[in-house]
Amino acid sequence: MSIKVVNLTYTYGKDTAFVKKALLGVDLEIDKGEFIGLIGHTGSGKSTLIQHFNGLLKRESGQVYINGKAIFDSSVNMKIIRQKVGLVFQYPEHQLFEMSIYKDVAFGPSNMGLNKDEIDFRVKEALTSVGIDEDLYESSPFDLSGGQKRRVAIAGVLAMKPDILILDEPTAGLDPKGRDEILDKIKTLHGRFGLTIILVSHNMENIVKYVNRVIVMDKGQIKMDGPTKEIFTQIDKLEEVGLAGPQMTYLVRKLNKRGFGLTTDRMTVEEVKVALLEELKITSKVER
Repeated sequence: MSIKVVNLTYTYGKDTAFVKKALLGVDLEIDKGEFIGLIGHTGSGKSTLIQHFNGLLKRESGQVYINGKAIFDSSVNMKIIRQKVGLVFQYPEHQLFEMSIYKDVAFGPSNMGLNKDEIDFRVKEALTSVGIDEDLYESSPFDLSGGQKRRVAIAGVLAMKPDILILDEPTAGLDPKGRDEILDKIKTLHGRFGLTIILVSHNMENIVKYVNRVIVMDKGQIKMDGPTKEIFTQIDKLEEVGLAGPQMTYLVRKLNKRGFGLTTDRMTVEEVKVALLEELKITSKVER
């Protein structure tokens, strides 16, 4: 499913002393099957924007189109939109409430009026997709590790069979192992089901490793939008809006100042490692 945003505006606390303009005429298009990274400092409008994509927030003006359908038109069934646009909030495990993992993931499909066999299929498919073994299905979700709870919460959204999956800081509070497990599963889901995925994150290492396109927000507007590596070669522009690039981009800069000749599109640990090994081999041959 595609997303199109046209001149979208939103204000918090309108007609009060606490008024704040959160979105200022945002225009945006996201094609079906894209893996997007949405970044910006706190208060830039990221969360406000994504909550318009399934109607959790009602626009002040402008429009959001999901697969060509204007979702704020009175004729639109918002329940169907929310089934198709799955939104995973930060710390989604706080929304777990059933006595077993299976029942928690089954809650959404059960409310869709599906038959028992379809519900069972969706629950098992979703839990398998996020790496939860069947021998845990009857366990309490509250007995799981932080990373496992997060995966169960994501499975609850996947069981609704969304075409668009939006994740707001899905690895917040997790250790590096748990963080990588979650994001590796999300990347697999993208490849397997062709989902349109929007990843909101402050972690630039996560963004550069997993997404194909980066959208940068600042003060309720889109400031930059382009292929991931193209955006992260513009460190000065990112710093102007209070952001930084991936750590490896700064390392490459420092190494090049010391005489290395690394290209600036090396942005992950693995890419820099390979580039350094190649350069050291070349240097060694020249010295011989």
